[in-house]
Formats: sequence, C-alpha cells, structure tokens
Amino acid sequence: MGWFSRTPKIDHDQVVAALQAAEATTSGEIRVLMARHKAKDPVAAAQAYFNALGMAESPHRNGILIFVAPRSRNFAVIGDRAVHEQCGDAFWVEVAEAMASRFRAGHFTDGLVHGIGRAGELLARTFPRTATDRPPPSAEATEVD
Repeated sequence: MGWFSRTPKIDHDQVVAALQAAEATTSGEIRVLMARHKAKDPVAAAQAYFNALGMAESPHRNGILIFVAPRSRNFAVIGDRAVHEQCGDAFWVEVAEAMASRFRAGHFTDGLVHGIGRAGELLARTFPRTATDRPPPSAEATEVD
C-alpha cells in the first residue's frame, strides 16, 4: 500500500473496491500497477509488466493491466489478446481519454475507478464468470520501483 498511503490524491481502498466489484462477474483479471519510476513509453512498460506478472499466461487470455507512472505523468491501459479481439482499438482509446480527462482535473482516484469499471463491464460482457472459473485473486493495486 506504500505509494498510495503517501499520495493523498489516490484512495487505495476505493481502487481496491472497484477492482473487487469489476472482477466479481468475470473470469478476467484486472490489475492496477503504479510505478515510482518515470516511464518514457508507458505502453511498452505496461506490456513488460503484463508479461512479467504472468498475465499473458491466463487460460482465457483475458487480463487487463492499468499501468500508471505519475512521475512521468503518463499511463497505459492494455489487455491480453482475447480481450483486444473483443473490443478493438476504439475501446482502449475511449477508456484512456476518459481517464486522462479525470487525471488532468486532479481526480486521480475517479480516473482509476472509471477505467477499472469500464474494463470490468467489458470483461463481464465478453468473459462472464462461470461455475468452473477459479475465484479472482485478491484485488490490490500494486506499486513498483
């Protein structure tokens, strides 16, 4: 919880609650990763973390990562192959623009919660939870150096 607890602009509990709600009805996984370091290319950084976290190894290929690098004032929202096949580029652009608008206004928690909610809606619609799906992992927003 470290980075969040030192940054009053992001409410960790609200972000975790949004993650739990979004994952409750889907077999997909959504993660939020906050970087302490600057990220020159947030999409490349997000993809590297996506792979390092093993998210590309999910059985349904339906994970979504929201990567935020506040020190470089950028972020990326990426999804695994099966997710992208369902929504296409327009979805990612719409989510990123809505989040960026909230971030620019200083509403960082709201921006994250919005992005998580939209990701959850997509996953619930295209990858609904079934009786045979394993429970979602513990929802948390993670920080990396």
